[in-house]
Amino acid sequence: MQTKQTSRKALKHYLNLSYPITIYPEAEGGYVAVIKDLPGCITQGETPDEIMANIEEARQLWIETVYEHGDEIPLPSDVLYDDE
Repeated sequence: MQTKQTSRKALKHYLNLSYPITIYPEAEGGYVAVIKDLPGCITQGETPDEIMANIEEARQLWIETVYEHGDEIPLPSDVLYDDE
């Protein structure tokens, strides 16, 4: 079995990157948080503290999973998102 040789950085480098987070309040209560630079990185929580802890965990797990599969990890965007 051959392994793909790349010049990607160590996992710690990607885990230390700071990604913009978008938080949406839900009409029925609670929040949804999304990191748009990391497709599918989304979570929910009941309080501001919970949503921030949950999105941080989701970000770390997303990066670790993609890294372990050898896929490309997008860098944080410099653009602020505005859905309105």
